[in-house]
Amino acid sequence: MAIHCNVRGRSFILTILILLINPCFAEKSNFIIMLMDDMGWGDLGVFGEPNKETPNLDKMAAEGMLFPDFYSANPLCSPSRAALLSGRLPIRNGFYTTNAHARNAYTPQIIMGGIPDEEVLLPELLQKVGYRSKIIGKWHLGHRPQFHPLKHGFDEWFGSPNCHFGPYDDKTTPNIPVYRDTEMIGRYYEEFPVNKKTGESNLTQIFIQEAVSFIENQSSKGQPFFLYWAVDATHEPLYASWPFLGTSRRGLYGDAVRELDYGVGVILQKLKSLDIDKNTFVFFSSDNGAATYAKTDGGSNGPFLCGKQTTFEGGVREPSIAWWPGKIQPGQVSHQVGSLMDLYTTLVNLAGAEVPKDRIIDGIDLYDVLFRNQTFDRPLFYYRGNELMAVRMGVYKAHLWTWTNSIQEYNQGIDFCPGEEIVNVTTHEQVNHSSLPLLFHIGRDFGEKYIIGPNSVEYKMVMPKIITVIENHKGSLVPGMPQLNLCDDAVMNWSPPGCEKLNKCLKAPPSKPYKCPWPH
Repeated sequence: MAIHCNVRGRSFILTILILLINPCFAEKSNFIIMLMDDMGWGDLGVFGEPNKETPNLDKMAAEGMLFPDFYSANPLCSPSRAALLSGRLPIRNGFYTTNAHARNAYTPQIIMGGIPDEEVLLPELLQKVGYRSKIIGKWHLGHRPQFHPLKHGFDEWFGSPNCHFGPYDDKTTPNIPVYRDTEMIGRYYEEFPVNKKTGESNLTQIFIQEAVSFIENQSSKGQPFFLYWAVDATHEPLYASWPFLGTSRRGLYGDAVRELDYGVGVILQKLKSLDIDKNTFVFFSSDNGAATYAKTDGGSNGPFLCGKQTTFEGGVREPSIAWWPGKIQPGQVSHQVGSLMDLYTTLVNLAGAEVPKDRIIDGIDLYDVLFRNQTFDRPLFYYRGNELMAVRMGVYKAHLWTWTNSIQEYNQGIDFCPGEEIVNVTTHEQVNHSSLPLLFHIGRDFGEKYIIGPNSVEYKMVMPKIITVIENHKGSLVPGMPQLNLCDDAVMNWSPPGCEKLNKCLKAPPSKPYKCPWPH
């Protein structure tokens, strides 16, 4: 049986005695979070993808624990990532907008905001107990220098503050910078090319090698580490390296998935070859559901309704696997309702660090879930911008609001729920159901197709309990200062730190802040 190592609050002498009799205290565990970008629940063979093109992830699941009921904290990238690293809902950590009701918002390079200093991120807490942390890939919590990863607990960074959109002309819009630690070392589509015609790019291979090198360095030093592998090849524009192009039955998206699966295999094998696999907890997931509006250039959300941008199951239920040889028993499936925010609390406790007590932390400790395969009830809140859209309790889900996207966008071909039209559910206007929430049993109706009638015995038994949970949640809610309200062309990546060394500093336009428009 795994032992939960925690020496907080003990005297020095007692701690020494514990170290002598309990070896698990003598060596801190390593942590790796592998966070994909826009990868859907149905993209893995182990979740039923028919082409079976993810052998390494399927093996990871066979050797560990599969989580079919695991969620992001938001259906969009930036708020989801802020929630993961802070352990708090975006409405609390400020990653939302009040410019319009229930609108998704993120951090394009025109955004003025970013992760607030007041938020205590996971690497900051791990740093206090001797960990070295590295982020590889997309940060997406603010691109201005004060918001960068090394200002918020990370010791190393290789990647970008924004999505790999482009190419831009470096006149009206600068290309996105790639950083090593505190300084830019190039820009996407320049020093780090992505061929938008063929999809060819070596970025995933670079991200794999960065992970391997960090693991090797930390292993040789004997220092515990936290690796946040936030790769983004499955986010449009899709990319894969030459050996993987054209190898998938699913087209370029499948090529990208196959290369990421390969990378997972390389990293896990490196842990084994260094003989640190039994001391390393690895968790694989995604930041939000697949982008169904991308059609064949997007992923699959399996049997779930809609996708990215929505608070239906397809927008927030993620393909999730926990792996820790010798600690997590192989071949397990947990139906615990989990959230990316839970990784915050779980890793902090496993490291013997202190979870902040001066704020509400929404993430729960998954210790008994991972090591004893226990499950317990907890509510899960689905926000879209500044509005609580839905709540899950056990096998039930109540919708307080429904909305996909506007009819104007839909008529332009932007469809968040392609092929899925459910009357009074997949609405193209914001519909308020708060006085009589829509209720679904997502154990037997995981596609959210069949509304439980408000006059039924089932509704009358279940809904009062959910209403109480909602009232308690809203009654104690203190929203954070919204970070995603203001935009300004002058704050784009014109002259990132280090641009002078590369002769790549660009002239910024005059500052003219304005309210960011968020169409959905």
